[in-house]
Amino acid sequence: MRQRSWGGALWETVETVVIALALALLIRAFVVESFVVQGESMEPTLQNGEHLLVNKAIYDFESPKPGQIIVFRPPLPTNKDFIKRVIAVGGQRVAMTNGIIYINGVAQNESYLPASYRGVANYPPTLVPQGEIFVLGDNRNNSEDSRYFGFVPLKNIRGQAIIIWWPPQEIGAVH
Repeated sequence: MRQRSWGGALWETVETVVIALALALLIRAFVVESFVVQGESMEPTLQNGEHLLVNKAIYDFESPKPGQIIVFRPPLPTNKDFIKRVIAVGGQRVAMTNGIIYINGVAQNESYLPASYRGVANYPPTLVPQGEIFVLGDNRNNSEDSRYFGFVPLKNIRGQAIIIWWPPQEIGAVH
């Protein structure tokens, strides 16, 4: 049996570490990334401080759909990422009356949202332009969202939140 030299074993270890780091960086850059929820705007669905895995590649293959929770850059001069729920997409007419969301004139059943979080806000019927989306926080009374900064261009979307991975007692799929 041939024995490897100490230098050969060290080189293999360095090579393995470099390959692993390169793969990790590629996955983080193009496939999945971790984000931290900051603030209360997505309560009760997401809590301040929870860590999420975000699928960064999904919207290369499909368009965002109402109900999905996404991470994006708002159309504001900021470097901060926001986490909100897609309410309407390009071509849909969105409105809010006494906290009830209407899409193309039809009241939406937001079963994921207790009535106390819907608030009583109003938003006039507005057509979402093609190539943009309308987003809201689940905590409607405490959310800086499309009512404040307008529509979000699709190019500003970083990805879809898919899994809560921290804290351990909250591990699970994002809904």
